[in-house]
Amino acid sequence: MCTFYLKSFNPKDEISKPHFFIQNKGNNSGKPLLSSCPNCFTIQFNNNDDKELVYWLLFCLWQSNTFYQYLRGSVIPFIVLRDIKSCIQDGLDKSFKSPEQFQKMVSSFQSINKVENQLKQNLQAIQKAKKLILYSFMQ
Repeated sequence: MCTFYLKSFNPKDEISKPHFFIQNKGNNSGKPLLSSCPNCFTIQFNNNDDKELVYWLLFCLWQSNTFYQYLRGSVIPFIVLRDIKSCIQDGLDKSFKSPEQFQKMVSSFQSINKVENQLKQNLQAIQKAKKLILYSFMQ
């Protein structure tokens, strides 16, 4: 069973266990982060295997807009700790019931994410090429 400790991020706290952060405000609420930001939760684990499991679970949930239904607030949407915790627990329960299907889903998300990042890099290169063409014309 995966055990985790979830709390609001405090920059004064020292974190020694395996951990990552979860954004809690804005339209990207629920997004797992490797570095902290002002509006995030900290989630800690006893080992790296649990950390990786929950990280990719949250990544998949965030990519599929699962947290959208839990957003509160009219100006700046946010998600509360209780809702994140229940989503993680539900996802973990389902992942332990069918681990092969969960692993297949995670590997699919990882490969799609890799392709998406490559396409973003290609688009950035195209933007740079457009600027270079314009700059060479203007000189």
